[in-house]
Amino acid sequence: MSYQIDLSGRVAFVTGASGGLGAQFARVLARAGAGVVLSARRVEKLKTLRAEIEAEGGDAHVVGLDVTDPDSIRAAVAHAETEMGAIDILVNNAGVNAQQKLLEVTPEDYDYVMKCNLRGAFFMAQEVAKRMIGRAQGALPGTFTGGRIVNISSMAAQRIQAESGAFGMSKAALIYMTRAMALEWGGFGINVNAICPGYIDTEQNHHEWTHSTAQDLVKMTPRKRIGRPQDLDSVLMMLCANESHFINGAVVAADDGFGVW
Repeated sequence: MSYQIDLSGRVAFVTGASGGLGAQFARVLARAGAGVVLSARRVEKLKTLRAEIEAEGGDAHVVGLDVTDPDSIRAAVAHAETEMGAIDILVNNAGVNAQQKLLEVTPEDYDYVMKCNLRGAFFMAQEVAKRMIGRAQGALPGTFTGGRIVNISSMAAQRIQAESGAFGMSKAALIYMTRAMALEWGGFGINVNAICPGYIDTEQNHHEWTHSTAQDLVKMTPRKRIGRPQDLDSVLMMLCANESHFINGAVVAADDGFGVW
């Protein structure tokens, strides 16, 4: 017996889709039948990804987005809904990493991390949720079938690591945000959940894993290996599926067991 998640007719908005996890999230959602809105600041990279998705028979639209700018968020969401229709799924993936000792973090460093990882994710989810709730209440056009918001946190939110203080704080706050949104918006059919990825090898960080310090981190994991973006496909699909209406406020670790080591 096989089981297939079908997202045909759904519209998924992915932030930070220009590479790494965001690009893979967009690919797997498109393969499941969703129309995908690709958003990031690097629009040219989004166009390349769109061509890849369309070559596989998928449907994708590109929109420029700076999550640190609320005006950019509002404009991107409005444009996406004009082009693709009502947003059913939001994957809040955009963010930055920061490896610094706490004593070295400047106010500018702190604000940059929090703006990208927490503030941007909050106002992105808020803008999409306003529209989902409006449809649920009949105040906005469109057939409301239940929304899915997936916030991408990190294992650093749950396991303290040296030189990741500001980053970990931003991702820990994202978990609280996820649960608060799940509580307030669940009554409107919106499910809000979070994924906490472990160490994942992407094109952006691939060079870092050749360093001895990074290799030492990998040795601390139970199976002493690093993940691939594709290793998160199944958990993302579970949380985005139409059938996942009973999963709300969950924080799912996808870290190969590192959090329990």
